[in-house]
Amino acid sequence: MTAPALVILAHGSRDPRSAATVHALVKCLRDLRDDLRIEASFLDHCPPTPYQVIGKLAAEGVEEVVVLPLLLSSAYHARIDVPAVVDEARTRFPDLRIIASDVLGYDESLLDVLDRRMRAELKDGRVRELDALVLACAGSSDSQANASVTRLARLWGQRHKLPVTAAFTCAASPSPAEAVLQWRLEGRRHVAVGSLFLAPGVLPDRAESTARRAGAVAVSRPLGVSAEVARLVLLRYGVAGLDLLTLAPAPRPTVLRPELVRTA
Repeated sequence: MTAPALVILAHGSRDPRSAATVHALVKCLRDLRDDLRIEASFLDHCPPTPYQVIGKLAAEGVEEVVVLPLLLSSAYHARIDVPAVVDEARTRFPDLRIIASDVLGYDESLLDVLDRRMRAELKDGRVRELDALVLACAGSSDSQANASVTRLARLWGQRHKLPVTAAFTCAASPSPAEAVLQWRLEGRRHVAVGSLFLAPGVLPDRAESTARRAGAVAVSRPLGVSAEVARLVLLRYGVAGLDLLTLAPAPRPTVLRPELVRTA
């Protein structure tokens, strides 16, 4: 049995660095699993669309597809946009069996990547002392998604025995700048900000620029391509692939024999 194709579904950005990161991740995944068909697609701002990718796969005879949302949060895009894409794809390509995996989520393994990015930033900036941390992410109107960031921030602080605040660039508070300023008002002068973003773009840039103006001594780069992110992608793919086995087979079109077709 051929394994389902994996279609990465990223949000998309006008910033070309974002798409470049997604394509680099796909290359990393292909290197890890050269037995899988793995393609990138985007919800918005840049090609290809998921329908273009899935249509190409269907034309090549692929029968099963796992759509993996390259998102950290189970918020709006995961709850609304991704199911809509899958429903539309099933309508357009009725012979395909298509399922969406869970989002990547705020998995603790991402802290290993975050630590590497932060160590590199501290080394470049010759920062030798920290007394507080801020974990910056996109933010959501979904309180549960934000609570997941807060839990991950708490784990990060426990790793380094430092106080930490979760911060959000939009839809929630505090912002990264507000979080840095609050620590400084409490007398903590060496505050570093960890960027809990998958790829560079408008929101990570905003988090960095505002946090540095507020007095942050270091702001790490986004998570980017890493073995941990790749393993998390393949884990979500594997679970969705098992779930795909429980789906009803895709309906096949009814073909009438010529002798049963009535003529006028």
